[in-house]
Amino acid sequence: MTTERTEPAETNEQAWALAGAWGAEDRMNEIETLMWRSERHPQRSSTISVLMMLDTVPDWDRLHAAHEWATRLVPRARKRVLEPVVPLGPPAWVLDPTFDLDYHLRRVSLPAPGGMAEVLAFAQGAAMAPFDRTRPLWEGTLIEGLPDGKAAYFLKMHHSLTDGLGGVPLVSLTQSRRREHTDHKPVAPPRPPEPRPDAGLLTVEELAEQLLALPAAAGRLVAAGTRALVHPESAVAGALRFVGSLRRTAAPWSVPGSPLFRGRTGKSWRFGVLECPLADLRAAAEAAGGSANDAYLAALLGGMRRYHERHGVELAEMAMTTPVSLHKSDDPIGGSEWAGTSFAAPVGIADPQERIATIHGIVLSLRVEPALDGLSVLVPVLNRVPAAVRAAVGRLPVAADVSASNVPGAPYETFLAGAKVERTYPFGPLPGAALMAAMVSHAGTCCLGMTMDGSVVPDPEVLMECLREGLSEVLASADGPCLAGPGAAG
Repeated sequence: MTTERTEPAETNEQAWALAGAWGAEDRMNEIETLMWRSERHPQRSSTISVLMMLDTVPDWDRLHAAHEWATRLVPRARKRVLEPVVPLGPPAWVLDPTFDLDYHLRRVSLPAPGGMAEVLAFAQGAAMAPFDRTRPLWEGTLIEGLPDGKAAYFLKMHHSLTDGLGGVPLVSLTQSRRREHTDHKPVAPPRPPEPRPDAGLLTVEELAEQLLALPAAAGRLVAAGTRALVHPESAVAGALRFVGSLRRTAAPWSVPGSPLFRGRTGKSWRFGVLECPLADLRAAAEAAGGSANDAYLAALLGGMRRYHERHGVELAEMAMTTPVSLHKSDDPIGGSEWAGTSFAAPVGIADPQERIATIHGIVLSLRVEPALDGLSVLVPVLNRVPAAVRAAVGRLPVAADVSASNVPGAPYETFLAGAKVERTYPFGPLPGAALMAAMVSHAGTCCLGMTMDGSVVPDPEVLMECLREGLSEVLASADGPCLAGPGAAG
């Protein structure tokens, strides 16, 4: 489901202004806390990443200086996570006194031939490597050795640091609208020194916060109970509506999973990329009365249908999950604010226009479901149960075979330390699914990054070929050509 804002930041000045407000909170929110405490890398990873393809090798000194500047403008880029001894409340963000930019920003040179297959192989290996959880949760790597003097830049971040929508403007802080050096960039204001963190003191603070929160929570429960007693028919009706909504949004649990994707482990990632003109995707969507996001999901499902047919399997429906951003247009950049939704995706519909229209109707209905953000009720509880309980919940089978996200990127050309960013491919973690698809639009091109579970997709090049055909089919429904991506890493 789309996570679009009305408009991305149009200028660096806007991004700089928003960046100054990001990281003001010294604690994780509930969603960030759950992702941090529930992570079991790589099968329950919370790593998000982006691969930028560059037209030339950027100037290393400028690239280093851009990261030095950005990490001072955005304090959380220099902060690590501190857990209280008794994890009743969320972890804290504290400055890393040993922060070393040279640890977080690296450069490598690929062996010949240094093509896209080699770049993707490096990226998937880097994405699977767990973070050092005692340091700030990001790593950037300049990749050299590509043909024709080109290069790439790979950035990975922990999902508790930001979600996809917040990550796009954060990444833009290191970019500019021209090759030349950008003068007159804002300087981070002086910040008061932070006290040295102490786990024992933090625990006392957490206990005090939780104790102070109890009366308010009890008051809400009493008020809710009183309303139910005074208006029992309204309370029952509301409960029934919520249960009905929960049943509809949890429909994939009743959809038989793909027989090809059973027994997935999430321990072996394979990356692949596709691309197409944003205008052509929009044209195909409009021809069917849908949105670009509907056409994107329809393309994924068309590819999945082809992949299953090649293996002798026919499916009418497939369980799919998509995140819905809770960011507001005036929120600071960064952070993780989203809700998840699941639905039975119409993979069996062969006609691409009918498939787009059907998805459009499903998405519209899901947006008004009362249980859309039902996870927010459970998250605070999961964050406060023993780790063994969270681990047991994390081991429960995931219903969705496919997960998909869509984030708007910069609508104009961008440059990284003098190198033009030609493509921006996003990659998400495998949240128990066989395929995690992510799309970012960059300067008029839709860049699709695919994370496949190698334990159940032994032929990633075949799946990528099927997904490419699914995208071409959707674009062809509005006479739009597909710019086929270079495929998958082996």
